Amino acid sequence: MPNSNIRIIIEKNIPYVKGLLDPYATVSYLAPEEITPKAVRDIDGLVIRTRTKCDAALLAKSDCKIIATATIGTDHIDKDYCERNSIIVVNAPGCNAPAVAQYVFASLMQVVNRRLSQYTIGIVGVGHVGSIVSRWAKGLGMRVLECDPPRQRAEGGDGWSDLATIAREADIITFHTPLTREGEDATYHLAGEEFFRSLRRAPVIINSARGSIVDTPALIDAKKKGLVGPLVIDCWEGEPTISRELLELADVATPHIAGYSQNGKIRASQVVMDAMSTFFMIPRVTVDMPLPPAPARKVTVAGVMESYDPLTDTKTLKASPEDFENLRNHYSLRPEAPEAVANSLAD
Repeated sequence: MPNSNIRIIIEKNIPYVKGLLDPYATVSYLAPEEITPKAVRDIDGLVIRTRTKCDAALLAKSDCKIIATATIGTDHIDKDYCERNSIIVVNAPGCNAPAVAQYVFASLMQVVNRRLSQYTIGIVGVGHVGSIVSRWAKGLGMRVLECDPPRQRAEGGDGWSDLATIAREADIITFHTPLTREGEDATYHLAGEEFFRSLRRAPVIINSARGSIVDTPALIDAKKKGLVGPLVIDCWEGEPTISRELLELADVATPHIAGYSQNGKIRASQVVMDAMSTFFMIPRVTVDMPLPPAPARKVTVAGVMESYDPLTDTKTLKASPEDFENLRNHYSLRPEAPEAVANSLAD
């Protein structure tokens, strides 16, 4: 019999976790819209994705002591509120980083018409995802500009570029920052009207980070004025209700699934299960899937293209944008890009 003194809610769209904690706790599996103040009132733990906003409105009358999100980001969680109320927050940094990098390069191969080695790529945010994008880009012979002010201040060195340099010199600009609204390094509408006016090479713009890093009306205006080139949009402001105008303008348009690889989901699900097991001091449970290997150190154009075609997902979303959330929740998890075979050509 489960320990009825431990009560946990798990968002039901998280894969590979159903039944794992049931021998040790009373577990409810709920859709995001079912995770309400009433539902969480008497719980001890909460396992979620980005669709559950955890703040005072949800948690004010809750007994919740730990929130584990099976995602890289935590902008859907009011971490200040949680800290003030002694609620532990656990996320899964890097879990889907290889899948997002795969998405970036698979999309590029659909929207550029020269060898990648002829392009300069500007990477804004060089954390778990950005670091893989940078490594793969260098392996493919691209010139890489890295912009990450917090890392630059912490690590020093001369190898960093500022946003102005990227706006001036990059043929491709891809965003991989968290979404933050305050402070010196706030990223909300980081790519706004001023940024787009400063562009010099009509670059490809890729947003597979968070929708509100990019100011949607400003991007639409920049596209119409020819200030930007092809658009690759996976993360949208206002999800799941997205801008139909931006959808029409985007060359690659997907329903926030850049990180949706099977390996990424396995990693994330194991992280949140470990968090619950450790916090509640119950036996460790493991997802019923082999734990994935380390991400590829180098990739080839052929390997990436064979592993994923974003135009299929684009066609589906453009045909039924009102199904955004359903497409996301029932997405067929894909394999990650394979390791390059020794001595194979880069592109």
